[in-house]
Amino acid sequence: MAWFFANDTITTEYYTLTGEDASHIARSLRMKVGEELTLCTPDGRRHTCEITAVSRVGSQDEVEVKILSSTVCEQEPTVKVNLFIALMKGDKIDDVVQKAVELGAAEITPFLSSRCISRPDEKGMQKKIIRWQKIADNAASQSRRGVIPRVNPCITLRDIPKATENTDVSVVFYECGGEKLQKLIAPECRSLALITGAEGGFEQEEIDFLHEHGVRVATLGKRILRAQTAPIAGLCAAMLLTGNLE
Repeated sequence: MAWFFANDTITTEYYTLTGEDASHIARSLRMKVGEELTLCTPDGRRHTCEITAVSRVGSQDEVEVKILSSTVCEQEPTVKVNLFIALMKGDKIDDVVQKAVELGAAEITPFLSSRCISRPDEKGMQKKIIRWQKIADNAASQSRRGVIPRVNPCITLRDIPKATENTDVSVVFYECGGEKLQKLIAPECRSLALITGAEGGFEQEEIDFLHEHGVRVATLGKRILRAQTAPIAGLCAAMLLTGNLE
């Protein structure tokens, strides 16, 4: 069944989709009146809907649906993970965003550290955020997520403690070693920040700074992982430890 997201909670029997989703339903999928689709809302609910009208208003497509049934969306993990990814060269983060959304990340926050080679200007960074959000949107639909994870604006490493102050556990993966992840993440953990570095890793001063502000230093094993591999490995491990890969 086709899978879409609404911007608002649904409190009525009917709902109208517009914009890209409506165009995709009407023109790409060529869905007709009477066919069913799934619509997820920001309150974590999943609605089975029947198309009641497909129309074009001016230059915009509109698709009206009738809500047939609603239930809590069971696809969302029990832990909300904010994945902090240091900026990387080229389009490496594109794949990380896609896979992170598929695996269940709730938020993705790019950041600048000392060893980041990629340092786009403000305009270039805005374009990257828009592209990454689009990738997240598509990955959420493909993987049947209950919500679309948010790609946050880029911050600096020194902004991370403030961004994680209300998080149950914050972990930075350090290529020079740290605590075992299973000692840091308990099955009952409900909010988690995972922090991974750029191609050159972290400066010791940066690790010391994060540790001084309550971030735990962890290892992903004895092998050195690429910058684009570490966030996915860490996220997989966290989902397994919290029972979200069962």
